[in-house]
Amino acid sequence: LIGTALRERAADLRTKRLSVTVQVPPGTATEGSPALLARLVENVVDNAVTHNEQGGWIGITGSASAAETVLVVETGGRVFDQREVDRLAQPFERLGGERTGSSGLGLSIVAAVAAAHGGRLALLARPAGGLRVSIRLPAAKVPVPA
Repeated sequence: LIGTALRERAADLRTKRLSVTVQVPPGTATEGSPALLARLVENVVDNAVTHNEQGGWIGITGSASAAETVLVVETGGRVFDQREVDRLAQPFERLGGERTGSSGLGLSIVAAVAAAHGGRLALLARPAGGLRVSIRLPAAKVPVPA
């Protein structure tokens, strides 16, 4: 899902000269609606690209335990107030009233999809600037081949 989302935004990644690192171990998986989980990943990647600075970076990591699968997408950029960041999972919320052509629904959809799958979304203003988006979902009950 991550590879597909990045390929869909490849032109924007090049235009903004964003560097991307992905570290997700093989077999990292969850169970649920393929369409909704794809939308979750697309929205998080889209947010990281759209709201990134020219020449910025995106770090995507994944991990899995017996209990949960975690996807983390981090970006650099300007320093945000955590109180503003806490509102981003609410519909139509944007930082600083930015108008980027987006509807302001991306992270609220991510939160809803995560909750529908028994998971949760956490947003953190990075002290050095940028945002850390963390999604925790139940681990797949059936191991996924590496």
